[in-house]
Amino acid sequence: MELTTVWFVLIAVLWTGYFVLEGFDFGVGILLPFLGRDETDRRTIVRSIGPVWDGNEVWLLVAGGATFAAFPEWYATLFSGFYLPLFLILLALIMRGVALEYRNKSDSTKGWDRAFFWGSLGPALLWGVAFANIVRGVPLDAGHEYTGTLFTLLNPVALLGGVATLLLFTQHGAVFLALRTTGDLRARAVRAARLLAPVTILVGLAFLLIVRSGAVSWVALALAVAGLAGTLVATLIGRDGWAFTASAVAIVAVTATLFTSLWPNVMPALDPANSLTVINAASSPYTLTVMTWVAAIFTPLVLLYQGWTYWIFRRRLTGAF
Repeated sequence: MELTTVWFVLIAVLWTGYFVLEGFDFGVGILLPFLGRDETDRRTIVRSIGPVWDGNEVWLLVAGGATFAAFPEWYATLFSGFYLPLFLILLALIMRGVALEYRNKSDSTKGWDRAFFWGSLGPALLWGVAFANIVRGVPLDAGHEYTGTLFTLLNPVALLGGVATLLLFTQHGAVFLALRTTGDLRARAVRAARLLAPVTILVGLAFLLIVRSGAVSWVALALAVAGLAGTLVATLIGRDGWAFTASAVAIVAVTATLFTSLWPNVMPALDPANSLTVINAASSPYTLTVMTWVAAIFTPLVLLYQGWTYWIFRRRLTGAF
């Protein structure tokens, strides 16, 4: 397998890990004002992601760094053309992080809870808008420069993608809270997951049917629908662990559908002659070789550490402080 293909797959894996792990963080933040009826509930909801949320964000940093090093042309075109949406995502992530760190250090938590909510909802929506545009294609000139405007990115397909990821992450957060909490709070989380599941399936399926291309993406799409359906069934029968697993599988499959539809492009243009591919956007073979060795050594160590963190904080939260 060529190193360009290896790094396309690795970047897809990094984005998949980010969406699976950060996805339930977003969902928890979005559900905070709806499931947290008192301060005890709200504090329990925040505590459910307290030990892991910052580690989950590392996947985004590594995905961005890997894109910069492996496909610098892709990185340059993406971050210049999508500057404003990505800047808004960054601001939202900063706002959410500050809210999580300072919430328990303030006498009033209402402002921090609002920041947590909007700092979660914004990225959950905008990541879908961004990836829908990447897969669908954007106007690029012969120099691979983005020639559209912000409103070009806000097309119906992209907005549908934003709604799809918003629903997907919110449902993921609901099943995560059902897995991590007890009592009335868990019951409300289960109810939210049951209500969200049918809508998420319909919107997600509609979006994937529009953007998918290629035979492999059909397999990924079928797996995504199966994962979402499995989430609903497991939630209905009270199997929280299986519901969360099925939800994670659905997010993996949705991301796989996007990346398999994208291949061999990394940034398709509306004029195919101007598209960025894994060949014309890649770094030198030497750079890719060095990166491969570094990834082979350190990636297993990072995965072991993060897995250990989740194992240590695996128990349900009771609401007692």
